[in-house]
Amino acid sequence: MARESESGLPIEPVYGPEALEGWDPAEKLGEPGSYPFTRGVYPTMYTGRPWTMRQYAGFGTATESNARYKQLIANGTMGLSVAFDLPTQMGHDSDAPIASGEVGKVGVAIDSIDDMRVLFGGIPLDKVSTSMTINAPAALLLLLYQLVAEEQGVSADKLTGTIQNDVLKEYIARGTYIFPPKPSLRLIADIFKYCKAEIPKWNTISISGYHMAEAGASPAQEIAFTLADGIEYVRTAVAAGMDVDDFAPRLSFFFVARTTILEEVAKFRAARRIWARVMKEEFGAKNPKSLMLRFHTQTAGVQLTAQQPEVNLVRVAVQGLAAVLGGTQSLHTNSFDEAIALPTDKSARLALRTQQVLAYETDVTATVDPFAGSYVIEKMTDDVEAAARELMEKVEDLGGAVNAIERGFQKNEIERSAYRIAQETDSGERVVVGVNRFQLDEEEPYEPLRVDPAIEAQQAERLAKLRAERDQEAVDTALAALKKAAEGEDNVLYPMKDALKARATVGEVCNALREVWGTYVPSDAF
Repeated sequence: MARESESGLPIEPVYGPEALEGWDPAEKLGEPGSYPFTRGVYPTMYTGRPWTMRQYAGFGTATESNARYKQLIANGTMGLSVAFDLPTQMGHDSDAPIASGEVGKVGVAIDSIDDMRVLFGGIPLDKVSTSMTINAPAALLLLLYQLVAEEQGVSADKLTGTIQNDVLKEYIARGTYIFPPKPSLRLIADIFKYCKAEIPKWNTISISGYHMAEAGASPAQEIAFTLADGIEYVRTAVAAGMDVDDFAPRLSFFFVARTTILEEVAKFRAARRIWARVMKEEFGAKNPKSLMLRFHTQTAGVQLTAQQPEVNLVRVAVQGLAAVLGGTQSLHTNSFDEAIALPTDKSARLALRTQQVLAYETDVTATVDPFAGSYVIEKMTDDVEAAARELMEKVEDLGGAVNAIERGFQKNEIERSAYRIAQETDSGERVVVGVNRFQLDEEEPYEPLRVDPAIEAQQAERLAKLRAERDQEAVDTALAALKKAAEGEDNVLYPMKDALKARATVGEVCNALREVWGTYVPSDAF
């Protein structure tokens, strides 16, 4: 009897040659590092060096997060990945009334260049690659990073890293938006142009399916809606006058890795193939790098359980293996205690050690794309690709990603998938170890890491001191220039950088843009 995959596609008990009848390896596979990149974006993949091992971290104050980053680097992390608290993600200062109770809770609080300077103190920004999970205010955090690097004597052309900068998925699945879609897309196009001129090695956007998957999207939905958002960003940049090959090589993506290894490997391979064909056939990209879907992967936070949390170590290892077999370029492995609280130092180290075991103690890095030609993997890759393309066509029929978002299409599809998963879990049809089977009569005690609630008052004191010390006239002049650029067509990042350098706060800069562009209110809120 056939089982169904996470995407609702059949998985047969046995696959043989008939599964690939009429299947053309040249068309479907190609060579590693060559179009259509099914087998990976680089010819040698991990045989030369492993993927970049990132660990997503950030909590409390910049001082605390800086200490965690230094520990991760000492433990062998190859790249930093910054988590920001909700007020920062929403463009509010820590002393704003709306920020009360959230300062430093799910990430680090960054209010100004003063905080950014502390966050990266003693970390050589020309030596590390930094990913920042920030969306609506992505331009601000990138510019603060550039300003701190310049203070270190590091020129912008030496900086490497990524800003997530994917606001469309915020309207679909996550909610940390600020501005309406049209000015948000204008801001993203300005970032593309700015980085091409000023920070050429920076990945200007990480188009994210991860958060859709965490909201309940199936693998097919995850890649369909992510790639549809990617198409919208490319169209926006082209409409703003950019040549596709001037910015497409710096695009990157962000996906989840679940415990269902076979479908996850198929998903990653299908996503690469779809994107390569879209960039070549729709946008006429000529540079091979424009056709490559390079992506970061994070293991599935939604699959972690508070019950028997040590079992999450096994889940994360399996998920990490799926990402590696699928050909990821970088990987974050979740800590086993994240379903309970912020990771402790020990659990964060164990998460990194999981990647190191995969890289150095297994043989999965010895050969490129080890599943190539597998009857089941190739059939599942084709099936996931077909399901994703069908969803992408529905988005196109609605007028593209933004119009589909405004109609609630993606959100409704994901909610249906999430409801199905919840029903299957509640009924026991979907086994979750420790939750609906193999439970303990009594859970073992666990002492989680807690964020000091005094952080909110500390940040407010820092902000009061900053406002008392700075040149207010210079701040006001810079913010006025920013609003003028936002009202017209000039690139807003240049006056934004001047404002941040003058010690304008994140909230003040975002408020200046709110005055011009307004804020987004979802249609279902009316």
